Amino acid sequence: MPGRAALTSGTGRDMLREEKGSAEDRGRILQEADMKLAIKTCTLDLPYTQMLDFCAAQGVFSLEIGTGNWSAAPHIDLDELLSSETARTRWLDEQRRRGMELCALNCSGNPLAYERDLEVTEKTFRLASLLGVKKIVMMSGLPAGCPGDKTPVWVTTSWPPETQEILDYQWNEVALPAWEELVRRAGDCGVERIALENHGMQLVYNPETLLRLREAVGPMVGMNLDPSHLFWMGGDPIEAARELGEAGALYHVHGKDSRRERRMWGPNGMLDTKPIDAFCRRSWNYVAVGAGHGLQWWREFFSALRMAGYDEVVSLEMEDLTLPMLEGHLASLRTLKEALVL
Repeated sequence: MPGRAALTSGTGRDMLREEKGSAEDRGRILQEADMKLAIKTCTLDLPYTQMLDFCAAQGVFSLEIGTGNWSAAPHIDLDELLSSETARTRWLDEQRRRGMELCALNCSGNPLAYERDLEVTEKTFRLASLLGVKKIVMMSGLPAGCPGDKTPVWVTTSWPPETQEILDYQWNEVALPAWEELVRRAGDCGVERIALENHGMQLVYNPETLLRLREAVGPMVGMNLDPSHLFWMGGDPIEAARELGEAGALYHVHGKDSRRERRMWGPNGMLDTKPIDAFCRRSWNYVAVGAGHGLQWWREFFSALRMAGYDEVVSLEMEDLTLPMLEGHLASLRTLKEALVL
């Protein structure tokens, strides 16, 4: 993972130390705000207790923790916590000692195509029940394109005509029945809300597709609004927040930024299949918060969230591969804190 050197370098240790002094002041300011900062901890390449210390030092006391699938789950052993009350108590006590709360579990994967991802999803529901967690963050998944096919197919155009047959199969034959069952199983585990991220290569990737699924399976399903994906898709996260707020479907927000790279998207457009670490050649990249859209944009976004009735966490997800890991998190937190405390 990028930035691992920051863990052993003097620079990384110094940043961790120098930020601790004012944690109490920062935490008090943020607690007075209507929305609170959280961190999706998967992108913090630190051992569990060091990760907790880092978050506390930044005045962040709410955590979104990945349980597996596309997350390496560096801060949780899903099977151990499911099987051992002692392990769960020990794991939670480390958070409680620092005054932290677990705002959500994240099990993003593809439960519509892969049995192993469905298994992790169901285990996450069960763990949520044992931990008293009421919100799950995940992705909708994406089915294959026809019976007998095993490869997920993301349709991004209405032509040729067979795209409509693929979509009909994906929605009506696979996704809707599967999601009716997922909602039932989540409800049996005491989960109250499932926040689906608007990510590419998913059946649900924007408010319109989210609301289609929600209409079919019920209000347990809402959106985890991640601005970074809508940016590269050409959407407007502020208008998305308004639409989701009107529908009562805004359940979670990721503080994550992306940037269109003019030299590449100008001649080539925004669809880009080059590896995410080939950032010099891509049409767009994930960047630290503020490096794609400045402070004024984030202030307007948070204002729109408030107007939409959202008063929960904004969970930092930092995936800027051009920065050392700690530096990227600190830079992003500075922007988010300044934008939140108007």
